Amino acid sequence: MYHIFITEDDEKIAGAVQAYLTRYGYKCTVARDFLAVQQEIAEASPHLVILDVNLPFQDGFHLCQAIRRRSAVPILFLSARAGDMDQVRGMESGGDDYITKPFALEVLLAKVKALLRRAYGEYAPGAKQTATLQVGILTLDLAAAEMRLAPALAPAPPPAQPLTRNELKLLHLLMERAGQVVSRELCLEALWDDSSFVDDNTLTVNVTRLKNKLDLWGLKEAVETRRGLGYRLAPERLEAAP
Repeated sequence: MYHIFITEDDEKIAGAVQAYLTRYGYKCTVARDFLAVQQEIAEASPHLVILDVNLPFQDGFHLCQAIRRRSAVPILFLSARAGDMDQVRGMESGGDDYITKPFALEVLLAKVKALLRRAYGEYAPGAKQTATLQVGILTLDLAAAEMRLAPALAPAPPPAQPLTRNELKLLHLLMERAGQVVSRELCLEALWDDSSFVDDNTLTVNVTRLKNKLDLWGLKEAVETRRGLGYRLAPERLEAAP
């Protein structure tokens, strides 16, 4: 469980951010004593710090510099200061990203996930990830960005099929949670990158493309659409060659 420290003196905003991130499985701690906030952060040893700029007793830029002298923890600025120079100053102070108020909680979550991936996940320096995933006869090769049928279970497997970046992300997510309904919101977060925020239409198009590729092997129904809920990879439909 990733631990996020929220340094925000507006109790309403801090509470909303804490409640929202907690819903997605993060442990959240909110700063209480802004005279001793550096000590609170050090004692909490969080995986990520959300940092307001306009704080009591010192501004967030100076606090960020103080944190950087002791830690490389990812820092996400959350500020009402929307000027370009404020954002530049935030990055020069050691921040990793910057969101201006008002903000959408969905965008905040996506940026938190992106920073955590870079620092600790599959994009982290030296990170190792499983080369392949397998559910029944379906194998996903992450390094080659392709899917294939397992030879041991499909005696004469057809050629592997290449996947686009988004198809790879979706299938990876569905295979990791095989048998579970994966919400559209979680799928959208998986497709989001640092340059754009994808919409429902982008998700629908990519799911359809993935289904069509599986249909070439007679496996289109392996990905179920649960109306109003999301999508499910059905392992019971991947038990034998089609």
